[in-house]
Amino acid sequence: MSIPDWNMAGVVPPIRPGANPAGKNRSPYKVSLIDFADRFCLSAERLKILNGFIDLRAGLHSIGLTQGFQWIDGSFLEHIEDTEGRSPNDVDVVTYAFLPAGETQLTFMSTLQPYMDRQAVKNLYKVDHFIKILPQLNIHDICYWYSLWSHRRDGMWKGYAEVDLAPTDDAQAKSLLATKSSGFQP
Repeated sequence: MSIPDWNMAGVVPPIRPGANPAGKNRSPYKVSLIDFADRFCLSAERLKILNGFIDLRAGLHSIGLTQGFQWIDGSFLEHIEDTEGRSPNDVDVVTYAFLPAGETQLTFMSTLQPYMDRQAVKNLYKVDHFIKILPQLNIHDICYWYSLWSHRRDGMWKGYAEVDLAPTDDAQAKSLLATKSSGFQP
């Protein structure tokens, strides 16, 4: 499934245009990492953020987090350059992951801690990052993230994206970004 184009308000629509408003063709839009990178690599600033995001994923993969998915949102999914005349500063990501075999949250916490430090991750990767461990998640937590990310701060409905956490597309997405980077240099 692809991510719909921005609507007139500069946001990804929460429901695919023309789809049944009560149907399931809605946000979060499940896309490959390659399609996500291709869709949003529109400027040098966005390229840096996307490279940071893929580097963060590499770090998560290196500690064994390879099963799950990521919800992606924030001004990065908006046409913020048009609506506010600025580039996005980062991308907002919630990683929903299963722990590696044999690990518990208690035994894995010290390994996971560097990826839970929001400010350090934001500084290093340009990702405002949250981690939620599956299957311990409760319905209220899922509802919180859905309701938070399905609206802008001004209350406008908007959509967001979902990519698989598995590392299958990362090398190809990184290669795509390297190819696109030549188009942003003076």
